[in-house]
Amino acid sequence: MRDFARSNAVQARLHDLVPGGAHTYARGEDQYPEAMAPILVRGSGCHVWDCDGNEYIEYGMGLRSVTLGHGYRPVVDAVTRTIADGMNFSRPTALELSAAEDFLTLVPGADMVKFAKNGSDTTTAAVRLARAATGRETIAICDQPFFSVDDWFIGTTEMSAGVARPAATVRFPYNDVNALAAVLDSHTVACVVMEAATALAEPAPGYLREVRALCDRYGALLVFDEMITGFRWSAGGAQQVYGVTPDLSCWGKAMGNGFPLSALAGRREFMELGGLRTERDRVFLLSTTHGPETGSLAAFRAVVRAYRETDPIGAMERAGRRLADGVNRVAAGLGIGDYLQVIGRPSCLIFVTRDPRGRPSQPYRTLFLQELLEHGVLGQSFVTSAAHGDDDIDRTVEACRWAAEIYCRALEHGSVDGLLRGRPVAPALRRYAEPRYIQPAGA
Repeated sequence: MRDFARSNAVQARLHDLVPGGAHTYARGEDQYPEAMAPILVRGSGCHVWDCDGNEYIEYGMGLRSVTLGHGYRPVVDAVTRTIADGMNFSRPTALELSAAEDFLTLVPGADMVKFAKNGSDTTTAAVRLARAATGRETIAICDQPFFSVDDWFIGTTEMSAGVARPAATVRFPYNDVNALAAVLDSHTVACVVMEAATALAEPAPGYLREVRALCDRYGALLVFDEMITGFRWSAGGAQQVYGVTPDLSCWGKAMGNGFPLSALAGRREFMELGGLRTERDRVFLLSTTHGPETGSLAAFRAVVRAYRETDPIGAMERAGRRLADGVNRVAAGLGIGDYLQVIGRPSCLIFVTRDPRGRPSQPYRTLFLQELLEHGVLGQSFVTSAAHGDDDIDRTVEACRWAAEIYCRALEHGSVDGLLRGRPVAPALRRYAEPRYIQPAGA
């Protein structure tokens, strides 16, 4: 068994100083098997090391923010050269123009772009801009996992404590044109916010074009959340893949290969409402001290060069297909292919864990994570990067073979009792800390 003593000690101290013990809920200790949440100290390519000296092949790669690999040298070199001349100034830099030109070359459907630091800032800016442009308040959001930390979205989740009043937000299901039409017909909607596609859901033929047409018919702006699809589906995002241009689009994650950068892009007639070339009431669009800092913009430009000169998406997809095929063969060979599966877009894979009755199961998921960690694989998903080579995939498949054998025993036994150490993981966005409540120190 691997030793997690130092990681556990650091994690306990983090709980004393940082609410939840992490700065992102998806990175929380409650998302990993109990007493087996590594505290990382470094990474290289797709490998990471924790403070106990354990090495892992990592998946998820910084919550999908790293597509080229940790410590990717061209990005590191570009950032190092740039920050030696300063990172933040009281006026725009020439680098901001170059980065904007690079971005708009990748996303030809957009006329203007504004950089920020996190995705929530840009999605909320898009909502604010749509409300100002249309004079409407209601937001229609697709039934997809996450759009923002702000009230208009968080007010619709289980973790809504602190929201002053119910957000003026309505939901609609994905791939159902009639449902969206009904929402637009019964509400005066400022904008429709959605991911054009997800790991598990491709748009039905014609669906996105019909969404575009509905927005035009009802006078609502169409906003694509490209946080995950951008630089993972293509460098130009899902809008490039599916050939549908939104009014506004929101970007982040892999723009800087892990460096903090996000972007709001869109049509000039809307974006200018946040500028100086409008006679209308101005929109407080985005105004961030660190949005244009030079390090992340240099990282972004190096990422753009890498996507022009190499094929990171092809590499991610090849690795993903090899991994999914290998793990699914292992599960099928053990007769548990209906209970343990790797599914999704090859560059954005997840694993599905089901109990003996075929229901999605957190305890069985935790058991699988536990055994992967023991065999040197870290990840809440199987999201790959361009750094995942054949040897990494083969080692992961072998780790999954060991984990699947334990999983098979649990299915035969009818429960994870006696095999799972500690409490199961829980959804990151939930109302109460239970089932992973932690007793306060000294209580």
